[in-house]
This record gives sequence, C-alpha cells and structure tokens, in this order.
Amino acid sequence: AGAVRAPLGAEPPARCVCYGLGRFGRCPIARCQLAFLLLLLDELRVPPARCALFDPAFSAREAAALRALGLCLLPENEEGKHGIEGATTLFYMVHCGKALYNNLLWSNWSPAALSKLVIIGNSFQGIEERLLSRILERDYSYIAKVLKGVEEVALPSHPRYLDTFNDTSVHWFPLDKLQALSPEVWDFVEEPMYQDCEDLEIIRRGEE
Repeated sequence: AGAVRAPLGAEPPARCVCYGLGRFGRCPIARCQLAFLLLLLDELRVPPARCALFDPAFSAREAAALRALGLCLLPENEEGKHGIEGATTLFYMVHCGKALYNNLLWSNWSPAALSKLVIIGNSFQGIEERLLSRILERDYSYIAKVLKGVEEVALPSHPRYLDTFNDTSVHWFPLDKLQALSPEVWDFVEEPMYQDCEDLEIIRRGEE
C-alpha cells in the first residue's frame, strides 16, 4: 500500500480499473491477486463500486462472485483502451500483455491525462530490457516513447508470493517529466494496430 500511495500523495484515486485478473476460481495466483486488489481498495479508501474489472476468461460464476463483492464488470472488451476522463485512476494490470499497457497509454496520450494514471503491472524497465529496441519502437511505440517520462518502483517482494507479483512495479507519470519530453512525442497519436506483431499477448475484441 505504501508503494502505491507514494505517487498518489494524500489524494486517493477516484476509481480503479482491473484488467487480466484471470480465472481466480481455478488459479491460486489469480486468487491472491484478487485478494491484494480488495485489500488495496480498502487501504486507499476506494469503494468497490468504483472498481471495474474485465477479463474475457471470466466464467459466469466468477463474474457473479465479483458482483457479490460489490465490484463492477466492464460490459465489453476494451483491449485496454480506457480513457480516464480527467479522474485520477489506478490501473491494476498484473502480468498483462504488453499491448494492453500500450493501448492504455495511447488512450490517454497527453501530459494532463497520463499524470493522473497509476499503473500496477509488468515493469516497463523490464520490458525495455527484454525486448529488442526496434521491436519495442515498432509494436509498442507508446511504451517506448514514455520511458523517459515514467517513474516506477518494484512492489516489495515476499517469499510466499514470488510467482504472484514477480516483475510487478508501480508506475506513475510526473507532469514535469512528461512536459520535458520533446513536443514531437505528443504529435503522433495513431491507434496501435499490431499488424506485424508476432507475439501479441492480448485477446482482441470478438475473439473471446
């Protein structure tokens, strides 16, 4: 909670969006991630009704369980393209595919919007280290362009939950760092299509 609260300051997020939680009815790792999300909402004083989730893998029973916990379900597969509409928003995206992060950045591609985002998900620094620069710039250009405008802190590790939160960081985008980027960075706002991507880690709309 401390790692997440640091970039938020005294102001709690207005809402939370969770992508890619997975089959928590079957998977212990997904159950731990759900438990952490619920504890985090409580710690940050975000009402469950202000937390929306989507995973095309959810069963009807899992969806009913989430509603019983007071959480909301997004009605359709947004492919991560969720605009924050001016409200400080926490995105909980543990172990999601790179395209989801890239799409989220594209949907909020301005200093004003990005400065209101906090992302709990795969380390952007780790993505940069593991991916060839030409692939990163071609397929995930918004991640590549924001690397100099993001701050990230790894979630504290715990020996019991190494597989649950490995490679997971808290990311935020300080306004002064974003404004220091070249103006040309903000001029290119073409929607990501991933036509040449060989390893697309995302379920597209209509493929559920």
